[in-house]
Formats: sequence, C-alpha cells, structure tokens
Amino acid sequence: MSSPGHSSGPSGASGASVDRTASSSVVPVSEPPLTDQPLSEDPGPSSSSHPEPSAEINADQSIEVDRSADLDSAYGDSLYATPRKLKGKQRLMRNRHSDLTSLASSITRGVWEYGRRYHSYGRSQYAFPNDDAEAERLDMQHAMQTHLLGDRLFWAPIDPNPARVLDLGTGTGIWAIEFADMFPSAVVTGTDLSAIQPDWVPPNCSFEIDDAEAEWTWNEASFDYIHNRNFVCAIRDWPKLIRQCYQFVKPGGWVEWHEKHPYLLSDDGSLPKDSALYQWGAKFFEASIEFGTDARSPQHLKRLMEEAGFVDVQEHILKLPVGPWAKDQRLKEVGLFETVNMTEGIQGLTIKLFTRCLHWTAAEVEAFLLQVRKDVKNRAIHSYYHLG
Repeated sequence: MSSPGHSSGPSGASGASVDRTASSSVVPVSEPPLTDQPLSEDPGPSSSSHPEPSAEINADQSIEVDRSADLDSAYGDSLYATPRKLKGKQRLMRNRHSDLTSLASSITRGVWEYGRRYHSYGRSQYAFPNDDAEAERLDMQHAMQTHLLGDRLFWAPIDPNPARVLDLGTGTGIWAIEFADMFPSAVVTGTDLSAIQPDWVPPNCSFEIDDAEAEWTWNEASFDYIHNRNFVCAIRDWPKLIRQCYQFVKPGGWVEWHEKHPYLLSDDGSLPKDSALYQWGAKFFEASIEFGTDARSPQHLKRLMEEAGFVDVQEHILKLPVGPWAKDQRLKEVGLFETVNMTEGIQGLTIKLFTRCLHWTAAEVEAFLLQVRKDVKNRAIHSYYHLG
C-alpha cells in the first residue's frame, strides 16, 4: 500500500505514504503503521487498522501439513466443486456484452487465438484471455486472495471516508464493486483493457477501458486510495506505473499492491525440480521475460516504491498453498481455490506465452499441462507460491 505520503502494504501487500509541496517535491511524513489487531470477520467502513497476517501464513513460517490428506495419491473430483467461500456476491451475474462506453464492436469482441478470446484494445499485449472462462477464474481468484487476507478487501489503514478510489486492472470489477458497496460515499473507478465488467453496479462505481501503462489523464493527486493486484506478466515498465501511482494519489493517501510470485516452492522437499509443476513455474518466468513482462518484477515492488518517493513502505510476504494440503483450515480452503486455478485455469495462463515465446506447439503445451495437473492433484506434493 502506498501514497504520497504513500504507504505500501502486504506482499501479499505493499504500501507507502508521502507529502508533496506545490512544486511536487516530496517531504516524507509518517503514516499509521500496521497494527497487531486480529483480523475481523466483517471489516466495515470504519475499519482503518492494518493488521499483521496471522503467524501461520507468514512467509518465514512453515505451513503444517495435514497428514491425513496424504493417505491417497490424488485429490478426488469432489474438490473441484466451487469452494464454499465463494459467496453469492462473488458469483456476479454479468452481461459479458456490456457497452461500458461507446466502444467499437471490435474492441468488445476481442480477437480469438488457441480457442480463447483476447483483448483488442490499444497496443498493449496481454498474455491471458478475457473470455467467460477467464472471468470466472478471476472471480474465484478474488475470493481466494480475499480469504487469504483474512476476508478483507484491503489492508491499508485508509481514511474511513475515502472520497475517490482507483482500482487498476479491475478485471471483472468484483473488487471495485464490493469496495463501493462497503463505502457508499466513495467514488470508485475501475480500469482495464477489457470490457468484461457487469452492467449492474453500485451507483458510486464506474468502469473505464484504459491501459494502466499509458499516460493517465486524471488530475494529479486526485485519489485517496489506489488498489492494484495481479499484474504479473502484464506490465512492461513497472517504474513508470509506480511513478504514476505516486503522482495521482493524494498526499497522505495510500497505494496497495498484491502480487503473486509464480515461482513454486516447497518447505519439505516434496516438489522435485524435475516435476512438471516445478518446471511450469520456471518456464512461465522464462516466457514472461521473452514476452517483455518479466514476472520477477513484482518481487522488487518495495524498492521501486521507495525509489519513486513513497514513504512508510510496508511489505508482507504470505504463503499461498497449491492444493488443500495445509492443516490450517483457512489455508486449506485457499489451497482448494488454487487447485481449481491450477487445473481448470492453467491453460489460459500458459498457451499464449508458451507458444509465442517458447515456440512450443499447442499440442505440446496441452500434453505438458496434463502432467502439471497431475502434480497439482498429487497429495504428496506440498507446494506453494509467495503472494506479495
């Protein structure tokens, strides 16, 4: 999380704070630090604390394995039902042909490759699809990340009455919609390359089709809070994006970032380096570099935010299990979400990158992903990502 004074939050999140004179020079000011307050089940508009993650999900702690889950070699099909934490509000009924603005039909149609639909707005290249299947994956990913963060939409100690909020890379708009419901007096704007947001939204929420890496056209220092997440393999110029966040957030406001580091790890050596799952992560990084959107970049968010002028930059690294192998119930549920993500959603995350950048054939990708899915469902493998 961050703002001018900017703050950065969890990594899981990052945040920062700054003060700015009329000449746009920066004078650091202190912002409220993260507190040790426990996570609440229903963080309301008055909640401005920034809690530490619970001990069992900190990156420097090992996740205790549920050994009863190791009795069978693979997870059963019952695990692929929608996890119970995907609440009604998160299963948005949306018209995918929404005309958010007077967009040309070619923009809303997109382009089709590998049997998937991709955006066609502007010059930016995005590696992942924007079709209905991807929209459902994004909504599930929102539920997963929110649950990992203690059922919170944010961790920054924002003003209890924020006036203007920006959600960059809003995707289906689910985060912006839920934030707008939580803060009905705030004006919430979500931007994305794709027009996949619903027609029916709260009156204080709107969406714009825009490229986060283009020059921003809002007035400077106009947002109380800027929310960013899941830009891995989407951004070519991270320093520029962070500078624009700094430029357009108000002094004393906050910027918060949540990014997955798609490098698969295990604490108990259960993920062999020659496994398909481990190799998928390594190949994903390799392809992202060739694509021009280096997936390693989010690991440097804290330094980049400090270099941009943010102060009170705070970072938390969380563990996100792949599979419901953790003994902790919350992590088990989070891992179940990620199991679905890495079995049903992995084709969309892989096909364009691997064919275009690694020069694999589509058939080679599909055959490889069969092995990856087997590893994901293997109870003996206790892998995880870092979310930062």
